Amino acid sequence: MSYFVYMIMTKRNGIYISYVGYTKDLLKRLVKHNNSKGAKFTKGSVWKIIYFKKYQKKNIAIKEEYKLKKNYKLRKIIKLDYLNKWQKMFS
Repeated sequence: MSYFVYMIMTKRNGIYISYVGYTKDLLKRLVKHNNSKGAKFTKGSVWKIIYFKKYQKKNIAIKEEYKLKKNYKLRKIIKLDYLNKWQKMFS
């Protein structure tokens, strides 16, 4: 079975914020976040997947999720990279 570590992003009050999690079904989980049935933190916002990585073992996915959750520097790099790609695409 496969597991995904993912990072989603939304804009609240002019600031881009992110959330990190893990799941077996990436698209189903995104729908839950966007329908306010995901994590409490994600309720009331429209989220976009900006990063994901696939793992074959649940315990490894959980460890990697924890690392990404705590690594705010890397999260900022991922956000900026995503925003720069979209900006270039529509410029």
